[in-house]
Amino acid sequence: MSEQSAQLTRQWEGLEIPTAGTYEFDTAHSIVGFVTRHMMVSKVRGRFDSFNGTIVIADDPLDSSVDVHIDVNSVDTGNEQRDEHLLSSDFFEHEQNPKIEFKSTGLRHVSGEDFVLSGELIVHGVTRPVELTFEFSGVAKDPWGNQRIGFSARTEVDREDFGLTWNQALETGGVLIGKKATIEVEGEAVRQG
Repeated sequence: MSEQSAQLTRQWEGLEIPTAGTYEFDTAHSIVGFVTRHMMVSKVRGRFDSFNGTIVIADDPLDSSVDVHIDVNSVDTGNEQRDEHLLSSDFFEHEQNPKIEFKSTGLRHVSGEDFVLSGELIVHGVTRPVELTFEFSGVAKDPWGNQRIGFSARTEVDREDFGLTWNQALETGGVLIGKKATIEVEGEAVRQG
């Protein structure tokens, strides 16, 4: 282990993990996205452009926590008409439900750099428990002396569990929009203080 990484990381269960501390999402280098089926034959991807989040890495890594707040109005699927529909009463109802929130309730180590992050996800005013696969991607010091961590997280949810039930039947069978949505996060966070 180099002297630089020794200052940024520590050993735990045979893994090199970040030192304990509070890390804020670097939104310029992070993506909060989603994927769902369209017409049963393809996938549509979208993301939220405005969000913030905090990761608190505890002395005992399994006591760490994550808190994320997403501005629903920032949804971007690359199609203005579709984005407006997502913000409408058929889906997010952004005026009544302006935020999507996630607050972790637990973390468990699976193997290697893979963890499962449990938490409560609030979408459309509905709270449901979710589990995300969480992978620590590394730690580095940027040219300005800031400690950064990288991570990925992923889960699949049934959008109807959150009251997002709008759909249309297709003449050929099936529906216009799949019930399942995959949530994907690729992130960087910067240590505070």
